Amino acid sequence: MVKYKDKYPTLSAKSSDVKKQWILVDADGALLGRMASKIARIIRGKHKTNFTPHIDCGDNVVVINAEKIKLSGNKLNQKEYIRHTGYPGGQRVTVAKDLLAKHPTRLIEKAVKGMLPKNKLGRLINKNLYVYAGENHDQTAQKPKLINLDDIK
Repeated sequence: MVKYKDKYPTLSAKSSDVKKQWILVDADGALLGRMASKIARIIRGKHKTNFTPHIDCGDNVVVINAEKIKLSGNKLNQKEYIRHTGYPGGQRVTVAKDLLAKHPTRLIEKAVKGMLPKNKLGRLINKNLYVYAGENHDQTAQKPKLINLDDIK
């Protein structure tokens, strides 16, 4: 009887094999949902050839100009973000326009977080996202590479 030997074994990345990069994204004039899905793909590591579902193999992403993000249609006035205080009758609703005026970084953070897995790995991966409201960011020492999101599919 001949034993089957796999010529092309499936390779799984280990956390020690992962090479993380720093990527800079400019959100000026970008649509929120399209940009968030591309960022979530990069943070998760799905753009890499050694993607492994149970390992954090994605890159670190720095987003600048979060206050210049755009929403299509009338979402700026209609999209609602709901939270609960934990007390009876404690449901609070915030419109995207108010959230953009008060905390412009939270729009992008919430959109990307919603596209990540809802488990321990998703919470770990979400820490690889850094969003800033202006041109300046704290990750200049890491020398992030500026990319154009229109080139990513």
